Amino acid sequence: MSGRTLAIGDIHGCDFALTVLLGAVSPTSADTVVVLGDVVDRGGGSKQAIDLLLQLRQATNLVFIRGNHEEMMMQSPADRNCREAWLKFGGLNTLFSYGGGLESVPPDHWEFLNSAVDFFETPEAVFIHANLEPGVALEQQRPQWLRWTHLSGQELPLSSGNLVVCCHTPQKSGLPLVRPGWICLDTFACGSGWLTCFDIASGVAYQANEKRQSRQLTLEEIAAESVKLAATTP
Repeated sequence: MSGRTLAIGDIHGCDFALTVLLGAVSPTSADTVVVLGDVVDRGGGSKQAIDLLLQLRQATNLVFIRGNHEEMMMQSPADRNCREAWLKFGGLNTLFSYGGGLESVPPDHWEFLNSAVDFFETPEAVFIHANLEPGVALEQQRPQWLRWTHLSGQELPLSSGNLVVCCHTPQKSGLPLVRPGWICLDTFACGSGWLTCFDIASGVAYQANEKRQSRQLTLEEIAAESVKLAATTP
């Protein structure tokens, strides 16, 4: 019997939420956990979040997709302009979590960052960080689209029928954005929202926040809550 395929949205240094979330989901050695990128920056626990994922990698099949924040961090040692931009976009909080400068980032953390892939594909789903350029094969997608391009709301389902699982476009409601053929799991963990883990087969979203609260939502409950929110939004 195969295990679950679980996707985790933008963590952004929210290590308290990640700890609670992993406790609720309880990944096993049979599961595949796809971390969709932007583990670092903005929140106060980037180092701690990577420590947790390094532990998780020993216990399950972990796939790490590179986000735009990992891209900036990895380019920072060799590119001063990129480093200055990264620090303004949350990188300073990452350095604080390490207690120093880039030289304080341990080798196994750099190795983890370098292990990231551009995308991951299963028979049911395609996992990316940000977006896909329409009409372009997955293997030919450009980094600008995969890591930096926000959802426009005009995205179409893939001709393959595979679900696209992404993040990067923040949903300040705290609810995953569900559209035909797409689901976005950036539920604003580093703000007032939740960190989300989505079980592809069951359609259940597990969530936790920095207050160490947790909850579960089905796709039907997400749709109902989204309708309520739309009705009350001016």
